[in-house]
Amino acid sequence: MKRLLVDTNVILDVLLDRQPHAEVSLAIWAAIEEGHAEGYLAAHSITTIHYLIQKQRAALKPKQIVSLMLRVFRVALVDAAAIEHALRLPLPDFEDAVTAAAAEISVCDFIVTRDPKGFRGAPVPVLAPEAMLPMLR
Repeated sequence: MKRLLVDTNVILDVLLDRQPHAEVSLAIWAAIEEGHAEGYLAAHSITTIHYLIQKQRAALKPKQIVSLMLRVFRVALVDAAAIEHALRLPLPDFEDAVTAAAAEISVCDFIVTRDPKGFRGAPVPVLAPEAMLPMLR
């Protein structure tokens, strides 16, 4: 079974109904929920998602959303080793580097993101949701 680290932007597409990306991002989420893949979120993504939901959608309850995500996704730990590894990666964006390090440490097969260019040089293959979805069917 494929292990996917799902980037923050894909989760936010679903939760905030960001068009035109919400449909394919929801399909990735559903495939994970249905057991077609194991889904992971980097630990730091969870706090970012909570913050942005709280800020942008008063109708959504951020703590309930986090609880829901934890029922579907595993957490890719971000500890000192992950941060140190991220510092050595050739990615220009440090947050993306931390995400890539978390994916590698969690032995993920792919990072699923709408920003594949931001992950050039990542130690784990990177695919857009549209490219990943056919591999999950």
